Amino acid sequence: MNRFTTIAAVAALAASVAAPALAQQNRLPTEAPAGAQRVVMMCTNDAATRSAFRREHGAPPTFVTADQVLQARATGESWSAPRCMNTREHGRLTQTLNTYASVR
Repeated sequence: MNRFTTIAAVAALAASVAAPALAQQNRLPTEAPAGAQRVVMMCTNDAATRSAFRREHGAPPTFVTADQVLQARATGESWSAPRCMNTREHGRLTQTLNTYASVR
């Protein structure tokens, strides 16, 4: 009985280690190719955020409005670095996109 418990524990450990690796192999790529993105992030306009954004993306943050994002979506415009949006504009964008989704 002791040998069976040891073998079962080793098998369970091996399965728990292998499962995430196997799951990642079967996933479809979710990232768009470089240059074909329209990523918008909620950002604050303080020094720490600007510094962190510049360090992460190599450029200072560019703030956009909900209308500008919708226009970029309609025209197929894309950008290489994410754009920033304040909380109020993000709410407007979310509300507009939810309205579009409910109409469809």
